[in-house]
Amino acid sequence: MADGFLSLSSQFETATEAEWLAAVEKALKGGGLERLTRKTDDGIAIRPLYREDGFASATDPLGAPGEAPYLRGAEAQPDAYLPWDIRQAFTHPDPETTNAEILRDLERGVSSVELAVDCTGEHGCAIEDANTLASVLKGVRADIATIALDHRGAGAGTSVAALLALWGEKQDEPKSLKFAFNIDPLGLLIRTGRVEGGLDAAFVRTAELARLLALSFPNATTLRADSRAIHEAGGSEAQELGGLIAHAVDTMRRLQTAGYDINTFPAQTVFTLATGGNYGLEIAKLRAARRLWARVLDAMGLEADPMRLQSVSSARMLTRYDAWVNMLRNTAACFAASVGGADVVTVRAFNEALGVPEELGRRTARNTQIIAMEESGLGRIADPAGGAWFEETLATDLAEDAWKEFQQIESEGGLAESLAAGKFQSRIKGVRDDRYKAIAKRKIPVTGVSEFPLIEEDGAPIADVTYASKATRVSNEGIKSFLKDLPDRSGDDTTAEALEPIHLARDFEALRDRAAAHEEKTGKRPAIFIATLGPLAEHNARVDFARNLFAAGGIEGKEAPSLPTSLEDIEAGFKASGCRIAVICGNDERYKTEAGDAARTLKKAGAQRVFIAGKAEAPYCDTNIFMGCDAVDVLTLAQAELGVAK
Repeated sequence: MADGFLSLSSQFETATEAEWLAAVEKALKGGGLERLTRKTDDGIAIRPLYREDGFASATDPLGAPGEAPYLRGAEAQPDAYLPWDIRQAFTHPDPETTNAEILRDLERGVSSVELAVDCTGEHGCAIEDANTLASVLKGVRADIATIALDHRGAGAGTSVAALLALWGEKQDEPKSLKFAFNIDPLGLLIRTGRVEGGLDAAFVRTAELARLLALSFPNATTLRADSRAIHEAGGSEAQELGGLIAHAVDTMRRLQTAGYDINTFPAQTVFTLATGGNYGLEIAKLRAARRLWARVLDAMGLEADPMRLQSVSSARMLTRYDAWVNMLRNTAACFAASVGGADVVTVRAFNEALGVPEELGRRTARNTQIIAMEESGLGRIADPAGGAWFEETLATDLAEDAWKEFQQIESEGGLAESLAAGKFQSRIKGVRDDRYKAIAKRKIPVTGVSEFPLIEEDGAPIADVTYASKATRVSNEGIKSFLKDLPDRSGDDTTAEALEPIHLARDFEALRDRAAAHEEKTGKRPAIFIATLGPLAEHNARVDFARNLFAAGGIEGKEAPSLPTSLEDIEAGFKASGCRIAVICGNDERYKTEAGDAARTLKKAGAQRVFIAGKAEAPYCDTNIFMGCDAVDVLTLAQAELGVAK
């Protein structure tokens, strides 16, 4: 160790790559590395081994962090105290409650506020006029903490943005205030499928308001390009990235037509992506986004400008059952966002899928980031994934596929036209349907729901919401103050099929809901008798498999008090269990001689259906359960036999 380095392989003989590959093939019993290769939803290969000679950026350098074209982030040296903006989302409908939550969270480590706005209070805080907004922001210092808007109501955001601007003008030193107005007409079309008065009129208002807001608040951003709805509707990574770039380009095109100087667009826009729990893939996605945006700026002849990226943890991955596991999903998403170089990170509350989050949900959301930042040290190094062969190669592959999606959208007339024709939605639907099929077969596991479910549900707390707003739309007093001389150019509404959000656990949670309703109605939990063959060592693995599979449908597995040694024991155990269906578990050899007799005995004892764990065929056995079977179909069938109502 004279050179100061410890070689971990110094005690082993030097092996060639060919020898290593031969050992791998032997361990896999043929097939080589191809057997370990997986594919993303876009068909991109995820290989088990990446080498320097396959590293794309070795011949096409990406530059350094903080250098144009900013492919590796905007900063060469991260902020030592706040390497990214910890932005908390606030969704409680009551303005006064929201104000208390904002002040509390700002005191406890949140660095900026994202206010979900919906005047009806159905999907966010019920802000309807300047007075309610003032009550929400009472005591908030916008010169210290950015106030961002998440427009969840029916408008494109101009009305609420103008109300926020009016509030800002009443504060001390308005030009020092930090806002993210996040006006997004195309986002409204994607989310709701309708823009009242048409997109042309919406972009005329947006162009003029954005210009005035930028003059009044130089520390603010005014626009948002948002691909979260694509992700939440079930889209792939390339579709999300391609849609994000198409969103920005279509917005620039329409703003320029309305008289907006598109040279200011990059600095005035926040790009928002959803981030899931597959952190290797999500890190690459964030890196790919920067490459795509740099290419767009170059193609349009615009000056290189850092892409301001906001990462929001995925809503579609959150589950209602065993919601505590959502903390792990959010942690993985936070890790991906920080390592991927997001400028702004929002972690959803772990209990958001159950209702409006309360203090515990918001506390874990913010502390996930604080721990990652301060205890784990994430963010201390600029672009920590830079040069990693896997991440660089995957980012390049993602960018190439996303560019193809972007070109396809452009060939359809741009994002708005593609949406109006239903073409983009159709491609997303194809990916979504394939994903649901894979989830049903448990090829994509949903921990706590399709895998390792808790039959005894331990519910997570949510806020007790009693507030109800009477408003149906936001007051236009703010927009009138800023756009006094703007003529009314409203036309026919622009319409398209809205991208409806999904939940990956949907089918399994529906099964759990039906089982819970059955238990509440009858006082008995749906159950299946587990008939075991042979000693514990022979049947234990398949018993665990069967128990977990049926628990994913809310069906409890019941075994005999002691191991059965005869057919009479199996019959007695089944009758004592009070079950109406059964599953046989053993090894393949024992199935050949005993499964048929056991199934016949169970049928004689009253079993309406007999399942068998594995692919073996045996007389009197009705249905096989095995790795890769359609678990949703199996569980639906089992529930039907048990009289569980759909």
